[in-house]
Amino acid sequence: MVELLLDAGALLGESPRWSASEQRLYWVDIEGRTIHRADPVTGIDEVMTLDQQVGCVAPRTGGGLVAALEDGCALIDCWGAAPRAFGPAVLADKSAQRFNDGCVDGAGRLWVGSLTSDKAHPTAALYRLDPDGTLTKVFGGLGTSNGAAFSPDGRTFYHADTPTHAIRAYDVEQATGALGNGRVFHQFAFGNGRPDGAAVDAEGCYWSALWDGWRVVRLSPAGELLQTVETPVQRPTMIAFGGADMQTAFVTSAGKNLSDEERKAQPHAGGVFTFRVDVPGLEQPMFGG
Repeated sequence: MVELLLDAGALLGESPRWSASEQRLYWVDIEGRTIHRADPVTGIDEVMTLDQQVGCVAPRTGGGLVAALEDGCALIDCWGAAPRAFGPAVLADKSAQRFNDGCVDGAGRLWVGSLTSDKAHPTAALYRLDPDGTLTKVFGGLGTSNGAAFSPDGRTFYHADTPTHAIRAYDVEQATGALGNGRVFHQFAFGNGRPDGAAVDAEGCYWSALWDGWRVVRLSPAGELLQTVETPVQRPTMIAFGGADMQTAFVTSAGKNLSDEERKAQPHAGGVFTFRVDVPGLEQPMFGG
């Protein structure tokens, strides 16, 4: 059963990330320019306001967060501290782009992609930020980079270019981060939701939140549809696992650009939702920088 955890009213809630050490859920409102830290037990949701949109965040091994902003990545040394640039401002001259979805691999590298508002020209890209601040372009030609996640053994990388409705899988050379053997993992039908953010559970199954799809789905390691969880909102954006037993799913959502009629049908759009799962999620690696 899907329950409302936070009636946050986010414009574009995204990037839920569970901190096992803090037992807190980090998440962002991209267009609200805020980072949140929520306690699921008390319902207290702390907020940091930034001067840029923030696509995603992840905890760091040394404390604080790494954040992907509009034009580049940044480090936040502790809660409430101002972001400080880390790595090149690779999107500074690309006014139609900003950073979006990302995740950290087992080597402590942040894989983060951009999106472009110029959908007729898919020039967004996926990048890899190493702990030393080196930023590498992995591949381009994207409209909206999304759905980044790794298999439990770290040997498979999953990625979605949302407008294509397709999730792709790649073999990973773990030492270098090089990708190979790209293939379609799952192709969603057009017109019934598009793949947004994602997470992988302990059985290696890939969970995808479907924008405009009113649901999140669980796919087997072979790409087969195993489970559908309907949400009370039209635009679930990303899923993460947490809680003491890693069997609570957290789902962010978006409340922007809804008509009066649509908003009436989903008064908690932009909220953060939870439900229980049978198979626990994986504790996510932390950024090494």
